[in-house]
Amino acid sequence: MDLSSRFDRIEELIVRDERCAFTLASLVIVCTIFANLSEVQSPVIGAITFFFYFSINGVFLGHAFFEKETAFFRRTFGFLLLIMLLSFVGWLAVVIYNLDVIRLTLVLLMVATLSSLLNRRVKSKNAT
Repeated sequence: MDLSSRFDRIEELIVRDERCAFTLASLVIVCTIFANLSEVQSPVIGAITFFFYFSINGVFLGHAFFEKETAFFRRTFGFLLLIMLLSFVGWLAVVIYNLDVIRLTLVLLMVATLSSLLNRRVKSKNAT
């Protein structure tokens, strides 16, 4: 089995999100990021949680907005859209009030929830 087919199978698992497993995993990752930023401050934990957060939510957004594109462009545009969403919501938090650890966690939670809801909306629209 080659690497691209593994990525396609993983992407399919994330997009299906049966029983909200990946949505819950994304929210647990945000809690882990919060704990790491406030107490542990480990770069290794930060890098691992960053990778999984971006993988899950980038695939959600890629599927929601770029469903008809090829897998490479869907993932790439999903990751870029995730970066733009994080930047915009983070900018709002900075404008409204200072961005600290708690507000950064809220930004991550809002974007993760939005990504999951958009994925569910597109999935339910295609099912009917």
